Amino acid sequence: MRVMVGIDDSEESFYALQRAINNLFNGQTSAAAPGLAGEEPSLLTLVHVHQPIRNYGIASTAFPAGPGIRAAYPSTVMVDSARKTQEEIAAGILSRALKICNNKVIKAETLILEGDPKDKICEISEQMNIDLLVVGSRGLGKIQRAFLGSVSDYCAHHAKCPILIVKPAKEANARTKA
Repeated sequence: MRVMVGIDDSEESFYALQRAINNLFNGQTSAAAPGLAGEEPSLLTLVHVHQPIRNYGIASTAFPAGPGIRAAYPSTVMVDSARKTQEEIAAGILSRALKICNNKVIKAETLILEGDPKDKICEISEQMNIDLLVVGSRGLGKIQRAFLGSVSDYCAHHAKCPILIVKPAKEANARTKA
């Protein structure tokens, strides 16, 4: 059975990873872990999706933004630097997640994708024939979810595979409400 966990820099996503490992893999090592339905050994895929850096460049048809003011666009150097920083952050996040897997002797692979997280997670889970998608929930209310959007809510409605949404730990909820 193939399990995919969506990972970002939130504690909720790491909590979802921990719950997936503890409840789905039952502490078995990757060499001896049968699939959840008793078939081939399980594989855990950790996916991190970050928003693309917009490079607007300086168009040859750039027009002034006002009297004596030209429109300012980020330079290629700035965009490359931002991309490199974004990749380093993603690598750090996945490194932390891999460490959790390695501590439990779970075989895991990582993916870093660029795009809208909710769309990319659904797309890659379908392309890889994932059997179960696991995502964390930030515990947003209905109004916040409507304005901010919710990756877990979107995936619940659009993923082609079963999805497990892990709610935040009770102690985390108590801290945010205090």
